[in-house]
Amino acid sequence: MKTANIRLSLVENVNKFVNIVSRYPFEMDLRAGRHVVDAKSILGIFSLDLSRPIALEIYSDDCDQLMEEIKPFLEETV
Repeated sequence: MKTANIRLSLVENVNKFVNIVSRYPFEMDLRAGRHVVDAKSILGIFSLDLSRPIALEIYSDDCDQLMEEIKPFLEETV
């Protein structure tokens, strides 16, 4: 399992993100506080507070290609 913080502040970003993650066979969740939704669900994502970073939980260790594709959404770590 791998976890990364992402930011989806624009509607266009949510659509692009869902299109990317939907191409992968493994399960993924988005966690914002105590709320957890399927990362492949547009409606689920819109139920979260998108003004804050969201934790993406990927249930696979072989996700390097996915991480490369979602790089524009990754939260900068200092």
